[in-house]
Formats: sequence, C-alpha cells, structure tokens
Amino acid sequence: MSEAMWAFGRISGIVALVLLTGSVVLGIWTRSGRPLPGLPRFSIQLIHRNIALLASIFLVLHVGSLMLDSYAKLSVADVVVPFLGAYKPFWQGLGTVAFDLLLAIVITSLFRKRLGVRLFKAIHWLTYAMWPIALVHSIGNGTNGTSGWFLAIATVCTVAVAGVLIWRVSSRFLESATARNAVH
Repeated sequence: MSEAMWAFGRISGIVALVLLTGSVVLGIWTRSGRPLPGLPRFSIQLIHRNIALLASIFLVLHVGSLMLDSYAKLSVADVVVPFLGAYKPFWQGLGTVAFDLLLAIVITSLFRKRLGVRLFKAIHWLTYAMWPIALVHSIGNGTNGTSGWFLAIATVCTVAVAGVLIWRVSSRFLESATARNAVH
C-alpha cells in the first residue's frame, strides 16, 4: 500500500504542477482583456477558475496521500510550517511555502466579493511567487525531479509561464479598458 500512496503522491503532484501552470497562463491571459480564438473572455475566466480549482484538488490529493504514506511521513505541521520535515527539509519546505501561498490565494478567491477587488488582487499577486517555488520544490524534492521526462514537463511549464510573463510586462500586453471593451 505504501508504494501505491507514494506513486499517487508523485503523480498527483505532477498533475497539480501542470494544472497550476495552466491556471497561471490563463490568469495572465484573462488580465489582458483578450479572448482566446473561438472563446469569449468570460469563458477564459471560467476555465481559469476551474483549472485553478482542479489544481487545488490535486494538490490536496498530493499532500494527503503523502501524509498517509509510511515513507514520506508528513505531519500536519510539515504541511503548514515550512522546513520542519524529516525528508529533504529545504525542498519539502519550499513545497509547504507554495502550499501556504496557494491556500491564501484560494481563501481570498472564495471571499473575493467581501474582501474587495484591491485586496483580492494584492493577494492574488502571490501567484507570481507561488508558481516558481512549487516548480523548484518539484525538481528538488520529487522522486523523478531530475529525470529527463519530468524535466521536459518542467521545461514546457516554464516556457509557457515565462512566455506569458514576458508578454505581461511588455508594451504589447495593453491591459486597458479599451482592450476589455473590445472583447464584449
């Protein structure tokens, strides 16, 4: 049973990383006010939210399965407080930091209307820290973190996020009311 939990923990972590990458890419795309070909802007927002939710579910499955695994032996403290773990404490701690940041992002997303747009956006900016920390955690702590196939996945994820980030800071991003109004 322990090997099955370990394998499930690894797979669910990889799926969570890929989904988080998709969520980050779509989140930045949503901010641009542009639709994807064939989809209206509101659809991109819905897809972004659903992918983010699915990523969060896979992250909970990742952490939960490793808490049940006799080899990983994660405790509740390991999941919430960074750098306490017995197995590769630094790399595991990065995963805890990413998990805590994602938890803050998810909670504020759930209470977005009560918190107001400014606070929601300010906390949502934590995504720009959470994603690379999660990526580095997966490479440093993952059983397959340095294997060729996983590094290929990590490279594709990195290129996707780097591409939209470069676009985000460029003058071509043009986040404006004009771009948003053109969508509707």
